Amino acid sequence: MARPIWSGVLTFGLVTLPVQLFTATQDHTVRFHQLQRGTSDRVRYQRVNERTGKEVDYDDIVKGYDLGGGDYVIVEPDELDEIAPGRSQVVEITGFVDLDDVQPVYFDRTYYLAPKGKEYTKIYELLRTALEKENKTGIATFVMRGKQYLLALRAQDRVLVLHTLHWADEVRDPGQELEALPRHGSAQGKELETARQLIGALTTDWNPKDYHDTHEERVKELVDAKAKGKEIVTEQAAPEATEVIDLMEALQRSVEQSKGHKRTSAAPARTRRPAPGKPKNDRRKKTPGAAAARLEQLTKGELYQQATSLDIAGRSKMNREQLIRSVAKAAS
Repeated sequence: MARPIWSGVLTFGLVTLPVQLFTATQDHTVRFHQLQRGTSDRVRYQRVNERTGKEVDYDDIVKGYDLGGGDYVIVEPDELDEIAPGRSQVVEITGFVDLDDVQPVYFDRTYYLAPKGKEYTKIYELLRTALEKENKTGIATFVMRGKQYLLALRAQDRVLVLHTLHWADEVRDPGQELEALPRHGSAQGKELETARQLIGALTTDWNPKDYHDTHEERVKELVDAKAKGKEIVTEQAAPEATEVIDLMEALQRSVEQSKGHKRTSAAPARTRRPAPGKPKNDRRKKTPGAAAARLEQLTKGELYQQATSLDIAGRSKMNREQLIRSVAKAAS
């Protein structure tokens, strides 16, 4: 069972709900140790006094606010909690807003919020269901480990989810930060209509299990290959940018390709009656050449999904041509 990283109370109106906070995600990135080149010696970081060069124990470290000129205001860790003792134990919902009004750029990290005991599940589910029915998110603040957070509380299947949000002054204005932004509403006409058709043709149901970290797989295969002294196969180069004069043609071909792929993937399997005089188990196999021709119409991502369903070994190291050959051979 997971351990809570924080315990306190959630308040909305005059209602107080004891809750616990749990991390909702975990990082699966491949971890490397730092070594000195040419050796197997670990390189470690230490807390060192820059004047004496001696290591400093963690308990002897305090916070210092720089006043300039070498002067600091010293703040003990406990003093940060003392200035707002109750705030570090309370998540106070100050209002509810439409869920769609909170732009994705404001979201930071995600946590699960759970009732602290079975006796509080009724109030918990009441709040969760009300948020779900109203399509609202609760905006709140709380203090944890000496820092105040802005929060968004929203309903998910069976659980309340708490998102930490960036403060308004932490979010950059794209109009001021980016130089090459187009004029709003400048996309229109036949190109826009075709782009919308392409989006419609590629629209599918969201299932997070359909996606996985292929880069992490390549990192693991790289480590495994190097450990066995094997050659490393490089990835295919990134595609070149679409020229503006070719945009319409690229859009139309994309729509046709996506529609063809949908028909192929959605078509139900048909059972053919055996020809007279032939046994029932006599089935004609499609030639690898014919299969490869059809596979030529697929993107590399679609080819990789087929290779995954066929459990083709080494697929993450293959370029597009290698995927076409391997999928055609495995499917024949």
